[in-house]
Amino acid sequence: MSKYKTKYACQECGYESPKWMGKCPGCGSWNTLVEEVTVKNAHRHEGLSGGQRQSAIPLTQVASEEEPRMDTTIGELNRVLGGGLVPGSLILVGGDPGIGKSTLLLQTSFALAHQGAKVLYVSGEESAKQIKIRADRLHLQTPPMFVLAENDLDLIEQHINQVDPDVLIIDSIQTVFHPTIQSAAGSVAQVREATAQLMRIAKGKGIGTFIVGHVTKEGSIAGPRMLEHMVDAVLYFEGERHNTFRILRAVKNRFGSTNEIGIFEMKDRGLEEVANPSEIFLAERPFGVAGSTVVASMEGTRPVLVELQALVAPTSFVTPRRTATGVDHQRVAMIMAVLEKRMGMMLQNQDAYVNVAGGVRLDEPAVDLAIAVSIASSFRDHATNPHDVVIGEIGLTGEVRGVSRIEQRVREAHKLGFKRVIIPEKNIRGLDAPADIQVIGVSNIADALNEVIRR
Repeated sequence: MSKYKTKYACQECGYESPKWMGKCPGCGSWNTLVEEVTVKNAHRHEGLSGGQRQSAIPLTQVASEEEPRMDTTIGELNRVLGGGLVPGSLILVGGDPGIGKSTLLLQTSFALAHQGAKVLYVSGEESAKQIKIRADRLHLQTPPMFVLAENDLDLIEQHINQVDPDVLIIDSIQTVFHPTIQSAAGSVAQVREATAQLMRIAKGKGIGTFIVGHVTKEGSIAGPRMLEHMVDAVLYFEGERHNTFRILRAVKNRFGSTNEIGIFEMKDRGLEEVANPSEIFLAERPFGVAGSTVVASMEGTRPVLVELQALVAPTSFVTPRRTATGVDHQRVAMIMAVLEKRMGMMLQNQDAYVNVAGGVRLDEPAVDLAIAVSIASSFRDHATNPHDVVIGEIGLTGEVRGVSRIEQRVREAHKLGFKRVIIPEKNIRGLDAPADIQVIGVSNIADALNEVIRR
């Protein structure tokens, strides 16, 4: 006979306790422990082999052939996935409400179905008629794909066995529930068990599976952190709801790089790929304005030119404000300290605001020099040269350090018509740059400011 057990689980981190507590000991959140009733011995868990007995084998006997990939025909999605969809992989797609997750996966489903793949789209939030209306609104030609409006995991598995799809899409994992677990759909226990069963199905049958995950107000995927460890890839769909550009970023990928990003533009007919993101990000760049600098940043294997903006103004507070959007706040504070110490700029009584235009997130240290130039330009109220691209890492002594993949960055600047590139002096040696672009090497911040900022 099944035994019932009551426990309290944190809805933020998954911490379990036999009694209720106001504050979760795991993550420190308040009022997140919710009572859950579980059934012990209600069902038997199966392994990835589907319950079949297997024996351990030496690693030297395992075939090392390359995993075949399915072309989604969406180049930006293929780039983020590492070349295409791997059969049997489990991919988690997260993002804010209304950002375009369902639209992206619906377009992917149609593209795969048109190539002959058998696709099963399972929605726990919309009916089949709503999905058809959305497809008609996006002007998608209806391919031979299957749609199921269901959130019972046992019934979903029955339909998977019946249809035997090549690709499975679950929208969303927070709406799916296992009937033998007494807690509500979306709880930690339900999300964990549903993902584990979908993982067993995907690995056992070789089905490429996408699951949509809701996000919390902090921006992380709702549910236990274990959810991200169970899947093969975690993709975040980012962007402002009132901005047309969307960025698909991989934060975990067992079949590819985690540094790649895919850039889309939301239009009436759905999401469209942005083939040249540098041109888009620089389309509205002002000329002859203080505090504006262009930097070449590497996003995976692709160089992207974006505009860095800075505004420095006298403060009216005891402690000046330091605000950074798109770059690390601590990195900006360090660069300002270097400008004060090495360049003699009195920034301690100035408010500073640094922004990356277009909503891109820049994480690499190669953007340090562009941040310093933007801040110094705004502080001195001298415009930078609009035909310059600035690249380099800054050390605490004010030196400009070398960066990687400098040739790709310089060629991207040349392609977009820039006349000069300011780079670290170390990267000058062995650089094969185009003939009609001037490359200037600098060894410290002072040299860079003298070259870039107009007098």
